[in-house]
Amino acid sequence: MNQLARKFAAVRLIRFAVVGIGAALLFFLLSWALVSAGLPPFAGSVIAYMLAFVVAYSAQRGWTFEGRHDHAHALPRYLVTQLVCAVFAGLLAHVAVSIFSASPLVMSAVITVAAGAASYALSSAWVFRDDQRAA
Repeated sequence: MNQLARKFAAVRLIRFAVVGIGAALLFFLLSWALVSAGLPPFAGSVIAYMLAFVVAYSAQRGWTFEGRHDHAHALPRYLVTQLVCAVFAGLLAHVAVSIFSASPLVMSAVITVAAGAASYALSSAWVFRDDQRAA
């Protein structure tokens, strides 16, 4: 891999992380604000998650992966990717706690890194693959 390609890959990874961290913060703030404003916790969290999902998808497609992928193709794949990562995080959390007796802090750190890595790999290789760009 030449130096320019490595630099591009590093920039893409940094952008992916910025968007992911931003979406997580947005979800945190929205869920807190909505529940604090009187919405039931379930409704407030679901609304916050949906809004953070839309923002994350839009930013990943537009900024991280340069916005050249058709929504009809990329959006369903992004949704599947996030569902797969959620299940993966749940399974990994279960293993970390039940088999390795990890503390909640260690478990959270492990699943955050693992789910983020899985999301980046699936997004790069499947959701926003370079050969799937719209003409």
